[in-house]
Amino acid sequence: MNLAIMEYVQPSATIDSRHTAVSAFAMENAGDARDSRQKAILLYYAVRDGIRYDPYLIELTVDGLKASHTLSIGRGWCVPKAILLAACCRAMGIPARLGFADVRNHLSTARMRETMKTDVFYWHGYTAIYLDDIWVKATPAFNIELCERFRIQSLDFDGRNDSIYHPLDQNGNRHMEYLQYRGEFTDAPINQIIETFQREYEQNLSWHSADFYNDVSLETAADSGPRNAV
Repeated sequence: MNLAIMEYVQPSATIDSRHTAVSAFAMENAGDARDSRQKAILLYYAVRDGIRYDPYLIELTVDGLKASHTLSIGRGWCVPKAILLAACCRAMGIPARLGFADVRNHLSTARMRETMKTDVFYWHGYTAIYLDDIWVKATPAFNIELCERFRIQSLDFDGRNDSIYHPLDQNGNRHMEYLQYRGEFTDAPINQIIETFQREYEQNLSWHSADFYNDVSLETAADSGPRNAV
């Protein structure tokens, strides 16, 4: 492994890949895999479905974004879930870094639309994983239950092709549009994210007293009829 790649296997402020809980989670889910690609695939699904997507838990601090913290609470929005996947990969010796893009996201709740005043999600996070000498994008944000509830296509990952959001949902409606990529980083650029959020959003994005999955049930009830809550 060349020196330019070595930094992406080392722990960093939020990607605390040497934390015992992160190492244990990585070993439990991918320790028996035969090669790096298979390990990355197993880790992707473990984070995608084992950690519930919850955009109401935005906390832009090192402690709030740490992989070990996300693992301990079992929930997180796209950035901490990407951080956790990167940490698990690094714990297994697989180079990984964080990628960011601005997206127009049509998956939201009434509470989010009222607060954000826009459907643009700045600094959407994904994980870039170095496999067979190329960087491959992996997006572990939306767990399978959430996809089923909102009728969006779940993202699969094969370790060879980029796994980024589909433009349309299962009904052919608009789902996700990538507006611009902001680059890929060794660790989360927290100050840059804070600066953008403060400039682009009218209110502080904090919904700690609200239940995202209750809001999801309310959001989808009219279209889907009675279903089991995610």
